[in-house]
Amino acid sequence: MALTAKAPAASCTARSVRVANRTAIIARVASVEKPMNWTEKYIKDVPVTLLRPGVDTEDTIRAKFEKVIRDAQDSICAAISEIDGQPFHQDAWTREDGGGGITRVLADGNVWEKAGVNVSVVYGSMPPEAYRAAAGHPPADLERAKAAGGRVPFFAAGISSVMHPRNPHCPTMHFNYRFFQTEDWNGIPGQWWFGGGTDITPIYVVEEDMKHFHGTYKAVCDRHDPEFYPKFKKWCDEYFLISHRKETRGLGGIFFDDLNDREPEKILAFAKDAVNHVVEAYTPIVKKHMNDPFTEDEKRWQQIRRGRSVQVPVHGVLQPTDVRCGVPWYCLLVLLCLPDSCIESCRVCICTPHMLAASTDAYACYM
Repeated sequence: MALTAKAPAASCTARSVRVANRTAIIARVASVEKPMNWTEKYIKDVPVTLLRPGVDTEDTIRAKFEKVIRDAQDSICAAISEIDGQPFHQDAWTREDGGGGITRVLADGNVWEKAGVNVSVVYGSMPPEAYRAAAGHPPADLERAKAAGGRVPFFAAGISSVMHPRNPHCPTMHFNYRFFQTEDWNGIPGQWWFGGGTDITPIYVVEEDMKHFHGTYKAVCDRHDPEFYPKFKKWCDEYFLISHRKETRGLGGIFFDDLNDREPEKILAFAKDAVNHVVEAYTPIVKKHMNDPFTEDEKRWQQIRRGRSVQVPVHGVLQPTDVRCGVPWYCLLVLLCLPDSCIESCRVCICTPHMLAASTDAYACYM
C-alpha cells in the first residue's frame, strides 16, 4: 500500500522512552564538551551581534563571517518554512564572557520530519594539547610556549544543519561552514582557517537530481578556483566514509578544512557563496519528490539509512585533527536533528528479504 500522509505516530509510552533516551545521550555529550565555567543565559530577543562589543568591530573577518552565517540562517529557514508550511522554533543564548548561539528546529512538519539550522559564536580557551591538533602543523616553539603555561585563547563561529524529509524519495541534506581563529599566545602568532561544506544523502538515487546538486556546487567552486570542486568533492567522499561498513554515508558534495592558503577575504567570499546556494542545490529536489507515493518498506529503508548519519560522527569523523572542531557538538547537532521515528534504526537491524530486494540497487550506490 502506498503512503502519502505522515508516518503513523508511535504510542506515547514508546515515544517518551525514545525521547528520554536521546535526552540522556545529549546531556552526556554536552557535559563532556562544555568547560566548567560555561554558563548560558537563554534570551528572548537576539542581539544584532553575538560578538564582544568594542572588541570585534564590523570591519573584522569575525564580524563579516558572523553576518554571513546569521543571514544564511534567516534565508535558509525562511525557504524551508515556505515549502513546509510550518515555522522553526528558536532558542537563543548568550555567555557572560562573550558569544552565544541561535538554535532553530522545525519538528513534525508537513515535508520535513525534522530540520535544524544552528548558529554559534564562541569565545574560549583550550589547552596546548588541543592547540597542537588545531594548528595541524604546530610551530617549532610550541613546547617552549607550553612550558610558559596558560591556555590558548580562541574564537570560533559557524552554522550547521541537518534536514530529514518525511518522504524517502527526498534526500537528507547536511551542511556546515565555520571560521576558527586563535589569538597570539606565549610568543606564537595567532592562526586562522575556514572549513565546511554541503553534502547530500539520497535514500533512492535519481541521477538527474544528483547532477543538479553537484552541478550547483561545481559552479560555486569554479567561480572562486577551478581546482576547488575536484579537490573538495574527493575530500567529502573520503571524510564521510563509514569505515567499519566500507560504505559512504551519502553521495557527497563538497568539504574543506584548514583553508587559509589565500587572503581571508577571498575564502570568506567562497564560504558565503557556498552557504548561500544551499537552497538552490537542495530544495528543487525536495519539491520534486515530496508528494511521491512510497511503501512501508521504502520508509523502513529510509530509517536504516538515517541511522548511518549517526555512525559517521562516531566512526568516520573522529580524527585526531578534529579535536578543534568540537566533535561532540557535531554529534549533538546530529542527535538533535534526528527524527524520533528513526531512533530505533540506529541499532544494527535485520532487513526482510522483500525489503532487501527492493533496496539492493539503492544500497549499491554507497559501496
